Amino acid sequence: MASIRDLKKDINNVFGDIIEAVFIFEDAKENQASKEGTAIIENAISDFDELIAQVNNRDVENRSTHLKKVRADLEKKAKALIDKVNKLG
Repeated sequence: MASIRDLKKDINNVFGDIIEAVFIFEDAKENQASKEGTAIIENAISDFDELIAQVNNRDVENRSTHLKKVRADLEKKAKALIDKVNKLG
């Protein structure tokens, strides 16, 4: 199923971009390994693991509806993390 592969790629890319944004911000501000940045990265990794586990869960009644919910969760979690990254400034 291409849509599952695409969803996994989207999850990987979104959280990878968020982590990269934290590194770029910290490098620009010369504030390497700030507590706030580290917390955002840890949350991104945790959310990534959670969403990939949900995608890999095949014991659901309606797989299509389940994957739509996962995509909605991705958007919600990513937006929350992006808001935190923006507040680092």
